[in-house]
Amino acid sequence: MVAASDLAPARTSSTNPTDFGTTSYHPKTGGKGAALSIERFNLWYGRTQALFDNTLDIEEGMVTSLIGPSGCGKSTLLRAFNRMNDLIDGVRVSGRITLSGDDVYANGADVITLRKRMGMVFQKPNPFPMSVFENVAYPLRIDGVRDRTLIAETVERSLRAAALWDEAKDRLKDNALGLSGGQQQRLCIARALAGDPEVLLMDEPCSALDPIATAHIEELIDELRGRYTIVIVTHSMAQAGRVSDNTAFMYLGRLIEYGASATLFTSPKMSRTQDYVTGRFG
Repeated sequence: MVAASDLAPARTSSTNPTDFGTTSYHPKTGGKGAALSIERFNLWYGRTQALFDNTLDIEEGMVTSLIGPSGCGKSTLLRAFNRMNDLIDGVRVSGRITLSGDDVYANGADVITLRKRMGMVFQKPNPFPMSVFENVAYPLRIDGVRDRTLIAETVERSLRAAALWDEAKDRLKDNALGLSGGQQQRLCIARALAGDPEVLLMDEPCSALDPIATAHIEELIDELRGRYTIVIVTHSMAQAGRVSDNTAFMYLGRLIEYGASATLFTSPKMSRTQDYVTGRFG
C-alpha cells in the first residue's frame, strides 16, 4: 500500500484549465517497483482524442482500480496496456507504455507475446463453447503444448487459483456454457491464469454478475493479490475500495488523481476527485 506521504504533484496538460486544473496527483513508485509504466500517453479514435497525457505507475503485485464516470477513458486505457485498441480502425497513440521495462508500442513489438504476458478478463463472461477442461487448456494448446500431464496439471492449478476446482472437478468434460454466470467468469479468470501472465487485466468483471457471484470474484482478487499484478476497471467505488491497494480516478480521458485507495477515498487531494467520491457527479 502506498502511504499518503508518497503522494507528489505532477504536471499534466489540459485544454481547459478552469475545468481540470493544472495539477494531478500520483504516488512515487514504491514496493517492488512498477510492473506497468505509463508516460504522457495519448490515444485518438480517428480525429477524436480519448486519452490525454496520462502518466502513472502500476505497482507490481498490487491491485489497482481505475474508476470514473462512464466514458471517462478507463476501459480505453486498460485496453491500451495490451493493445486491444489496435483492433479498432483509426486508432493512433503517442507517449509510452512499458511492461517490466519493455516498450509495448515499440516498432516490431510482438503483440501476441504481449497479450500472453497480460491476461484479460472482460465485462461479460466469455467461455468458449467447449468443455470446462478445454477452456482452461486453450492457452497451452495454441502455444503448441502436447504434454497431457502438463496440461492436466495446469488446468487443475489454474482452476484452484480461480477458486473453481471444487465446483468444477466433476464437470471437466461438461460444456462450459452450462456453468452459472459467476462460475463462467471464474473460468475465464482460470483460462487467463493458465497462460502464466505477469499482469491480469479485468474490465468491469462483476458488472454482469449478481451480488453473491460478485463477492466470489472479489474474494478471488484478494487471494491473487501479490501473485499477480491486477488492474481492474470498475464502475463501483465501493468495490474499488474493497479490493484495491491503489486507485486512479479518471475524468474525460485525463488522470485526475492516483494514490492509495484508503487515502483517495477518505482524503483526496483534488477537488474534482472529492466531488466524484462524494457523489456530487458521476
